[in-house]
This record gives sequence, structure tokens and C-alpha cells, in this order.
Amino acid sequence: MAVSTVNISFQEDLLNQIDRIAQDEARTRSELIRESVRIYIERKKKWESIFAYGETISSKYKFTEEDVNQEIQKYREEKGRKTNENNIGC
Repeated sequence: MAVSTVNISFQEDLLNQIDRIAQDEARTRSELIRESVRIYIERKKKWESIFAYGETISSKYKFTEEDVNQEIQKYREEKGRKTNENNIGC
């Protein structure tokens, strides 16, 4: 795999944090930044996949954003009741 060198500007405080973590983990600044970018890209792809799935389901079942918000609210209310019921028995 070909390797390219790039120049990146960081605020001094952020660069200091990067250097501290790299030193704590016994690796180079470049290794830490490469891993961080790989993780970012993986997470971005996962979220894109999740949102695409949500779009597919919402289209299939004709869910609106308001429908989703109402279901979230119902879930939170039910979860809150269960938590309160468990705390009363303590």
C-alpha cells in the first residue's frame, strides 16, 4: 500500500493532548492520528448504515419523524415508571 505524507495544522493544546496520549501508549503521533482517523471512518460508515436502514424502514411502514419521536417518548416514560417502581421496593 502506498503511503503519502500530509501536513496537518492543530491548535497547540490539541497537539499537546495528542502527544501525551501517544507517549502514554508508547506510539508515535502519526500512529495515534492514523488510528483515530480509521476509527472515525468506521464509525461514520456504521452511522450511515444505521440511518440508511432507518430510512428504508420508515419508507416501508410510512413512519414520520413525529411517529418516531412519540415512540421514543413512550419508551422513556415506561422506562422511568419501571425505574421508579424498582426504587420503591428498595
